[in-house]
Amino acid sequence: MSATAYSTYAKNLDAEIRTDHRVERLRRDGPRFVVEVHNSEAVTASVVIAASGAFGRPYRPDLPGLDSFTGTVLHAADYREPTGFTGQRIVVVGAANSAVQIGAELAEHARVSLATRHPIKFAPQLILGRDVHFWSVVSGFDHLPIGHLVRNPPPMPVNDNGRYCQVIDTGNPDQRRMFTAIDGSQLTWADGTREHVDTLILATGYRPELSYLDGTGALTDDGLPLQKRGLSTTVPGLGYVGLEWQRSFASATLRGVGRDARYVTARLLRART
Repeated sequence: MSATAYSTYAKNLDAEIRTDHRVERLRRDGPRFVVEVHNSEAVTASVVIAASGAFGRPYRPDLPGLDSFTGTVLHAADYREPTGFTGQRIVVVGAANSAVQIGAELAEHARVSLATRHPIKFAPQLILGRDVHFWSVVSGFDHLPIGHLVRNPPPMPVNDNGRYCQVIDTGNPDQRRMFTAIDGSQLTWADGTREHVDTLILATGYRPELSYLDGTGALTDDGLPLQKRGLSTTVPGLGYVGLEWQRSFASATLRGVGRDARYVTARLLRART
């Protein structure tokens, strides 16, 4: 979208838009919120919606010995291109789209394994000539308000047009059960074998970046929002938009965020009156 289109869209909104305003902290001042903004005056409000999404904080799991690994450790968020890894022995941790796609790209330049806790599952990208996301919309699955029932979402299958299955069938990258230990640059695999690894790439997903809510009681010890259907369960007047499985499968996508925004806004404003 062009700058002109953004400007036109903004003018049609009944809202004040402030760009280059990074929120540092949210706090209470009596019945109202105070939003502290970097290098700017604070903003007060009776209702706040955290719409900063679900993917701002790369998730780094607590793998045994990871902090003592003497090779290179990258999160998928920091991966850019494969040629800098030419000739290396690389292990990609993860079983979803990012892990498989990065592993397949790196395999053209390096020896790669995909380390996973569960076997990689594939789903066709196209069904009857249409993208799988098209069918998610027309089937109504996108709209099902079942997010509050999903406590531990199962691993999502890798959307594949056939390419990634073929690449893995060649044996590079190969699939292995998660390694059990790290000693320097040596990984110990589930069968007891050890080998030198140059680089670990963590394709282990993301979490919401909500550090500006620290101290409000809105978050778990892991920094996750305490919420139900996008409404804070601990801080009245606080809501969320864009979280994974907030209300539906599509909550963290452009397809679903509008429905969630209307739902959350209506209930927050109703509670205020």
